[in-house]
Amino acid sequence: MKSKMVFEDGERTYVLVFETGDEVVSGVVKFAAENRPGGSHFTAIGALSDVTLGYFNLEKKGYKKIPMKEQVEVLSLVGNIAINRGRPKPHAHIVVGKSDGTAHGGHLMEAHVRPTLEVVITELPEHLWRTTDPRTGLALIDLEM
Repeated sequence: MKSKMVFEDGERTYVLVFETGDEVVSGVVKFAAENRPGGSHFTAIGALSDVTLGYFNLEKKGYKKIPMKEQVEVLSLVGNIAINRGRPKPHAHIVVGKSDGTAHGGHLMEAHVRPTLEVVITELPEHLWRTTDPRTGLALIDLEM
């Protein structure tokens, strides 16, 4: 993955370009750890060789993993990065399109790029913070911090 800051004026905007074989979630985590955009949002387009979607089961307080082991187009990928326990934590949802035109979506758990994924990250003026919600077990954005 390559990255470049393309704008800085109180906020920073970065472009990340993932290449074939790069893993998306770990790449965003690594970028966030190195650049500390702790209050930011991002979008992306491109294509993947495989993706694991997640569907949150509230009763079980966990994600059902939905693996897709085929080439897909990224129709929409949106997310944010907030600080959780002192470290940047991305949260993203994705919709992918299959070759037959059907779409599937959910929480982005894991994905490998083929041939490219272009991500634009825009930092907010303030950091966002996550705290664990005891009812769901999820690390949710806490506006009181």
